Amino acid sequence: MSPQKAANEAKKIKVDENSPLFDKTGMFHKEFPSDFRQIRYFTLLIVQTAPPDIKELNLLEQQISEIIKNAVKHGNKCDMEKKVRVWYSFSPEHAHIVVEDEGEGFKDLEKWNAFNTKRSSLLEGQDFEQLADYVSFRGQAADENDGGNALFAALEYWNGGFVFNQKRNCVAMLKRFPKRRLGVHVESEA
Repeated sequence: MSPQKAANEAKKIKVDENSPLFDKTGMFHKEFPSDFRQIRYFTLLIVQTAPPDIKELNLLEQQISEIIKNAVKHGNKCDMEKKVRVWYSFSPEHAHIVVEDEGEGFKDLEKWNAFNTKRSSLLEGQDFEQLADYVSFRGQAADENDGGNALFAALEYWNGGFVFNQKRNCVAMLKRFPKRRLGVHVESEA
């Protein structure tokens, strides 16, 4: 596979029911009603358990909040009777999150992947004129406040993987953090 093709594959959201990212062994679990007003509170309940040195100036909190927001808004349609389930595990080296809603799943995944591939190509080629047509992705159920930007950022942030189950109503993600010693970044242990 060419380096360009490999880079494009890395920018796609995958569907893999058997991904090891769905292994919830030893993870904490929380369940929330689909209350859009409480997303920040739910996120803080989860993030408070993370070691201080991986919170990255609130990037971890923002990423988790966006994933929960998508589950509440797009998955469960803000139906307070439906739950969002979150499994999570943190260490100084990783953040591992699994979020599941009771919705029908991300039906526009292939369209989003094609859109993001084109968007990435235009960014890399610095074709800013044509890029204007690829600023926001709007699926069938999108409203004027949607744009797919949370997913663009998620693929960049979750460097250990970002994958959906077959139904596409559950997403698992992993962020790997560089090893640190006494506040100093360490590239390798060799």
